[in-house]
Amino acid sequence: MQAMIWAGAALTVAGLAGLVLCIVRATKAKRLGLDDAAMRAEMQRVVMINLAAVGVSGLGLMVVVMGIVLG
Repeated sequence: MQAMIWAGAALTVAGLAGLVLCIVRATKAKRLGLDDAAMRAEMQRVVMINLAAVGVSGLGLMVVVMGIVLG
């Protein structure tokens, strides 16, 4: 079960890295001063990445909890 805990922790860290990526991309888009259409397109991509990152992070936390409960 220890492998399950470590795998879940790795998934959680990957999800957190995705969230950091979202912050970096949104900040970069803001600094570039894009027009409305380009900013909207970039923010749609950021939201997709954000939702995927939160999902992966949540899945990782579930795996950690399962590993603890079963361990």
